[in-house]
Amino acid sequence: MKSSARNQEKTHSRCEDGPAPIRVGMIGVNGFGEYRRETMRASGMFDLVVCCDRNEEKLREVCEMEEAGAALSFEAMLDVPGLEAVVISTGVDSHAAFAIAAMRRGLHVFVEKPLCSTVEEALEIHQVAGETGCIFGSGHTNILHYALIGVAREWIEKGKLGKVAAFEQNSSHSGGLEIRPGDWRGIPGKNPGGMLMQCGVHALHMLQELFGPVEGLTAMMRDDVHPATETSDVANVLLRMQNGLLGTLNCYHVTAYVHEFRIFGTKGNLYVDTQDRRIWFQPRLRNEREERVEIPVPQGNPEDRFANLSSWAQAIRHGGRPDPNLEDAIRAVVPVFAAQLAAAEAREVRVSEIWNLNSSLD
Repeated sequence: MKSSARNQEKTHSRCEDGPAPIRVGMIGVNGFGEYRRETMRASGMFDLVVCCDRNEEKLREVCEMEEAGAALSFEAMLDVPGLEAVVISTGVDSHAAFAIAAMRRGLHVFVEKPLCSTVEEALEIHQVAGETGCIFGSGHTNILHYALIGVAREWIEKGKLGKVAAFEQNSSHSGGLEIRPGDWRGIPGKNPGGMLMQCGVHALHMLQELFGPVEGLTAMMRDDVHPATETSDVANVLLRMQNGLLGTLNCYHVTAYVHEFRIFGTKGNLYVDTQDRRIWFQPRLRNEREERVEIPVPQGNPEDRFANLSSWAQAIRHGGRPDPNLEDAIRAVVPVFAAQLAAAEAREVRVSEIWNLNSSLD
């Protein structure tokens, strides 16, 4: 283990004007882990004291850059004295095991989306979090600090769209074509729903923030577009929300990049490009072909991109619940498991068949 003395010096120097930065360990430093490390630095709320990654060359490079200790196993990382929390930026197939092990050691946990691969894993994570009292943060977007969705929420709440009748969401890209045999992303038991798990959980989190919980769904999937994988290449899901609203969530893992969201109301429609951060309104006019008008989107605060981390840190230092939290992560992933069942059995599945979210998470 590399000495973390320099990290201790950083900690003391940054504590003068506020609470001590949280001493955190991180597993999974490459790929999306690079972005997560950057947001931790930008937040100013963390001292990354130790890292762990199966790529030892990349681990040494990152630890030198971050002035952090290097652990060659997750267990060794958990043994670092004074560690307070763990950030898990590995693949979804390992999230549950790492999160559970960390919480059983009394460490707070931040897990990237999706939460886990199975209902059983979600149940165990939920149980251990309750038993240990550890603060659990989620890598989902903090919707309260997302200016683009804030505009959509405002238009809905102020009645500018009239009565909302339906919505459509598409989250797609071609990453599935890069998956090779043996990769966890191509194994149904580790990545159920394919793109529905990879990016659809983001949409499910956002949709339920805007429209309330999913009550039931039907789904159709196909897995024959990319023969090197067994997971779904195409997922078409029809959602029925508890408030009666209907909508679709379509996720394709083998097409060009699309992240778009549409809301249909009696006074007009809202078209949201969540990638390019643009919104258009199409008013409903009687017997006319209506034009779309672009709506200005407020400039986001640079701190919005790490609002989820900041909320987690605040909860650790001052109490309360982070936003997003474990319950948000569970609500996002359980409909994916329901969609798998719905597609397999060709029927509507109520979310409560998978997990009674209201009774166990409120």
